[in-house]
Amino acid sequence: MFTLTPCAAGCGRPAITGSALCAFHAADKEKEAARIGAYISRQEIIKDLNAPFLRFESTDFSHRRFYGCNFNGAIFFMCLFTKSMMRMAFFDFASFVNCDFSKSDLQFLSFAGTKLENCTFEGSELEHLNFEGSRIRECTFNHSNLYNSRFINADMENTDIINCNLKKVYFIKARQEKVSFKSSNTAEAIFKEDV
Repeated sequence: MFTLTPCAAGCGRPAITGSALCAFHAADKEKEAARIGAYISRQEIIKDLNAPFLRFESTDFSHRRFYGCNFNGAIFFMCLFTKSMMRMAFFDFASFVNCDFSKSDLQFLSFAGTKLENCTFEGSELEHLNFEGSRIRECTFNHSNLYNSRFINADMENTDIINCNLKKVYFIKARQEKVSFKSSNTAEAIFKEDV
């Protein structure tokens, strides 16, 4: 699991891996994101990476294995995560726009409070994921296994969850507008709290 080294500027935020400073105090935030992106492109396995609050644009994270990484508050625009594998990674309050996670194996990840817009997770293993309080627009989860994931208090719009395994998936208090669950096992999902 990543080590939270405090920023040398004394703000209390975690420092970026390979730096003494956080993204807010780095002299060049874009340069730090490019450095982290280049590091990821050279590695097949990425462990204990700390990259919160950085912006990644058109970065290729595909075919990589991530373990215990922190991307909280990061921004991802037009990034590829296809066929990636992730375990115990944190993307809380991050933003994903036009990103592709298709055919990925994601387990025990947190996307709490995250914005997901025009992203695809098609054909993926998405087990034990936390989307609590997330804003999900124009996304597709089709043909995926969402076993034991959480969409509690999520705001979902124009999203397809077609032909998915929804066993033990929680949608309690999730706002849904134009969400399709066609051919998914909704009877095994939880939409209301037990009274």
